Amino acid sequence: MQKPKLLVISSVWVEPKSSAAGSRMLQLIVFFQSIGYEVIYSSTALDSEYALDLKMFEIQTHAVQLNDSSFDVFVSELQPDVVLFDRFMVEEQFGWRMDINCPQALKILDTEDLHCLRHARREAYKKNICFSEELLFSEIAKREIASIFRCDLALIISEYELELLKDFFKVNEELLFYLPLLVDDSLMNNSAELSFEEKKDFVFIGNFLHEPNWNCVQVLKNEIWPELSKKIPDAVMLIYGAYPSQKVFQLNNPKERFLIKGRAENSQKVIEQARVLLAPIRFGAGIKGKLLEAMIYGTPSITTTIGAEAMAGKLTWSGIIADDNNKFIDAALELYTNKTAWTATQENGFKIICERFSSSDFLNDLKLKIDFLLNNLNKHRFQNFIGAMLQHHTMQSTRYMSKWIEEKNKK
Repeated sequence: MQKPKLLVISSVWVEPKSSAAGSRMLQLIVFFQSIGYEVIYSSTALDSEYALDLKMFEIQTHAVQLNDSSFDVFVSELQPDVVLFDRFMVEEQFGWRMDINCPQALKILDTEDLHCLRHARREAYKKNICFSEELLFSEIAKREIASIFRCDLALIISEYELELLKDFFKVNEELLFYLPLLVDDSLMNNSAELSFEEKKDFVFIGNFLHEPNWNCVQVLKNEIWPELSKKIPDAVMLIYGAYPSQKVFQLNNPKERFLIKGRAENSQKVIEQARVLLAPIRFGAGIKGKLLEAMIYGTPSITTTIGAEAMAGKLTWSGIIADDNNKFIDAALELYTNKTAWTATQENGFKIICERFSSSDFLNDLKLKIDFLLNNLNKHRFQNFIGAMLQHHTMQSTRYMSKWIEEKNKK
């Protein structure tokens, strides 16, 4: 019996060691394989030296081009049962082509996080104004929400974003599925390899291509560390992250004990060895992979309300949440020097992981949802008139714009 086929379309290759987004994509691929799917991964990106060798996972790969009818030939021959768009921009480029060539393929959008929310918070931060819902009425929001409506199912990484989509943007919950970053049950041992005394220094880790991470490093360098370093003169601030540019390395200052280390070959090791993780996140969205990893590896964290958003639920945070710089510095000092407080917050992290991020709590429900949609696809789409309407207009606009670009590129 032939296996059902999943086609992943992305603008990047899978880099689980570079970002939480890369780890999430690998989780989704492994999930589909576990339920019997043949996985084909396609990308518009150039080869990357940090990309995972997908052939090791028996995954076919295929390079695709933007605004090129060669994609039509590719998918027409492939005829996938399910297509997974990696972020809404990819759906904009290839969704209409899938509708023409594979109209019965189940369309799933992995939002990663809500870009329109991150954009709105960034605007508020840059303009030094309070965040308001009016900021969500942006060009990005119109594009992103339209993409969600055009798909049969959108994977939402944060409960906060799930409620925002349902209550503010009025998206039918039948189009949405809450799927956070997941932790394999084998990692839930409620214990840490290193003790309080064996851990030392502060750490931050995050992909530098992601603007909120770069902003975090600037805040640490200019606002947090100058005062915190005076209070703990034997501690070092270690900064790790993929794709650091020259402007990042220019912040390296051994005399100030502020060290830019660049890409971490083993994120577990660098997080596990640190006593406290600092993440003064000023804007962003979704679930923060660095904070989730800190819980797994027994390293309490100091972060902001936005940083901790939707992660702990009603449970107590694995560290301290502080939005004010002075409170942030005091919290970092407290956790770094107080073993009792540190141990209690570490235990909080283990509890959050077990109760809110266990893969076994979500993946069976996701399988059931996908099976249901595949068996009831026409009825499901009939109940989504807004999606059909947006699909119609996309076919009339994006389609012909893409064809115009393709013809122009031939000249």
